[in-house]
Amino acid sequence: MTLVIAFIGKNGAVMTGDLREITFEGEKQNRDKLEKELYNGTIVTDDELANKAREFGIGITVTDCKSKISERDGVLIGEVSSIEGGVTKKRRLYASAGNYAIAELRNSEITLTSHAKGSNLIVLGNDFTKQVANKCFKDNWTKKSTFQDAVKILILCIETAARKTASVSKQFFLIQTASNVDVLKIVEKDRNS
Repeated sequence: MTLVIAFIGKNGAVMTGDLREITFEGEKQNRDKLEKELYNGTIVTDDELANKAREFGIGITVTDCKSKISERDGVLIGEVSSIEGGVTKKRRLYASAGNYAIAELRNSEITLTSHAKGSNLIVLGNDFTKQVANKCFKDNWTKKSTFQDAVKILILCIETAARKTASVSKQFFLIQTASNVDVLKIVEKDRNS
């Protein structure tokens, strides 16, 4: 699981996502120890991650080419995944101007976990990256901030997270929409496909 951040405003939505994907191979107990250190912010750089992996006897593959965000029919879609007990768990965020939905995917089943209208900041990631992104946004957003300010703040948030943990790539994508289409229409399309 890495990082997807979205700002939903009344006039538009903007979403950013990093490109990092990390796979772990080795003894489960040591994998769990390494993942704990990675996802709690203890491991900051790629070199530290490689050294810790060697220390724990874990093989890792790090790639920075997995796009986690896209746009479909005016709706921004971001997805993060994690593997728990051999089962892939995905969380998907759907956002457009003034509304968003979050769904969980297990196997091919999609379960809607939340849906709301209005303005909001949504962060999908591990606890540490969520904390970093939320603090960054809170520290930079004011009552006078505009949608374009939100775009700049999201860029700052993902860059800040990438400096603080090796679980987030330095590269990222950013997309935005002014569409206010009902996100539930896309959720239903996904459920029926």
